[in-house]
Amino acid sequence: MELKRILTGIDGLKAKGNLDLDVPNVTIDSRAVGQGDMFIAINGFEVDGHRYIPMALKKGAKVILIEETKVNDVAPIIPPDVTLLATQDTRKAESICACNFYDQPSRKVKLIGVTGTKGKTTTTFMIKKILEKQGIKTGIIGTIAEYSGDRKIEDSDRTSPDAIHLQYLLSQMVNDGCQAVVMEVSSQSLKLHRVDGCEFDMAIFTNFSEDHIGKREHPNMEDYFNSKLLLFQKCNEGFINADDLYALRIPKLAPNCNIKTYGIDNQCDLLAKDITITNSYVDFRVKINGKNERIKAFIPGRFSVYNCLSAICIAEKMGCSTECIKQALEEVRVPGRSELVDNDLDLTLMIDYAHSPESLQSILQAVKSYTRGKVISVFGCGGDRDTSKRPQMGEISGKIADYTIITSDNPRTEDPESIIKQIEDGIKKTNGKYECIVDRTEAIRKAIEIAKNKDIVVMAGKGHETYQEINHIKNPYDERVIIKEIISQMKKKKQS
Repeated sequence: MELKRILTGIDGLKAKGNLDLDVPNVTIDSRAVGQGDMFIAINGFEVDGHRYIPMALKKGAKVILIEETKVNDVAPIIPPDVTLLATQDTRKAESICACNFYDQPSRKVKLIGVTGTKGKTTTTFMIKKILEKQGIKTGIIGTIAEYSGDRKIEDSDRTSPDAIHLQYLLSQMVNDGCQAVVMEVSSQSLKLHRVDGCEFDMAIFTNFSEDHIGKREHPNMEDYFNSKLLLFQKCNEGFINADDLYALRIPKLAPNCNIKTYGIDNQCDLLAKDITITNSYVDFRVKINGKNERIKAFIPGRFSVYNCLSAICIAEKMGCSTECIKQALEEVRVPGRSELVDNDLDLTLMIDYAHSPESLQSILQAVKSYTRGKVISVFGCGGDRDTSKRPQMGEISGKIADYTIITSDNPRTEDPESIIKQIEDGIKKTNGKYECIVDRTEAIRKAIEIAKNKDIVVMAGKGHETYQEINHIKNPYDERVIIKEIISQMKKKKQS
């Protein structure tokens, strides 16, 4: 693509060299540079991309985009046949260049953004299921994977990809004939300009609670909220949770966005009534397309009602029929998000991605509220990550669950027994009953063996992951498969 076209819309750009070039590719990864490419240097939290300009030049880059503050350092090493560009913020510039390079794909689909602390993944899957039931081919970008209709493009390594990869994914979905794309939009992606240039048609705010506070993320809750608020300043239609105090601030702070509300407890545009929550489903009454309807979804928990309501808001706006909405919500399953595993013992076995103190507390409190039997918690903590959360999670499980089995998650390069000991330090502060079983498979086996029909076993931490990482090796580990094998072995043992 012509370089001038790629640069359209970047304010205050300074250039030295030839702008009448044809650029084959744009990248922020020096390892991916090919002959004639454009390399954008990003000053990241851990790595400064300006350090890799020599490598990019060696691999054939003919255009280098840098931050203005680096001009004096970089200019002397740029050959005469390479174009040097400078701008105030290369993150913003990357997004603009990416949108231009991939020919503004977000303008060619209905782009739906979902933000909030919890519920983003489940909500996006619900929306996709409803739209496709209506015959609207839909893409999804989020924490688990990227899908273009039924085709999985790739697994995800974070909630929102970097700007160039995001526009590539959107262009793939456009080429595949997607008419809509539903996307999890993280606070980081908004704050770091990854979604700049995306033209969102609609946005959802699920809820807001403390998360992602730290040196590399948000300094405080207000910064975290203001980052999420940016999504509603980018679109015309928004749907917010009327039961969330932070969400209720959005209409005044995003006056150009037409805001509608949904909820359970407070007055709102879409209200759920007569709610039933069991171990295996939620059931409630709501007005859809002007008529009272009963909705059933096999994702248990009060939070599931909120997710359904937000998906219904989008579905109505997209012209979906009542029957499509009802059928889709009854059929939808989300990998690793309050995922119930069918089994021959008729036990309630749930896999959930909860891997932080907040998310573990949320899922255990949720199941505790509707489970008639005992709550059996099976979880561990990942190695080479924040160690302070380990005793916190132990204490949370000890206080809420009736029985806890502490085990391994992804130990990575750490000793799993050491991680378990730190979790145990927290649970010892409670009166909670527990035991430690290092081998995760044996921990799951023990939970299944002691569970009764009215109990629920929550296996937290792995969720949609199908591996266990030990010493830099990702070993195949799918809890659904593990559960099936354990129950099969139990049945054979019983028969013999």
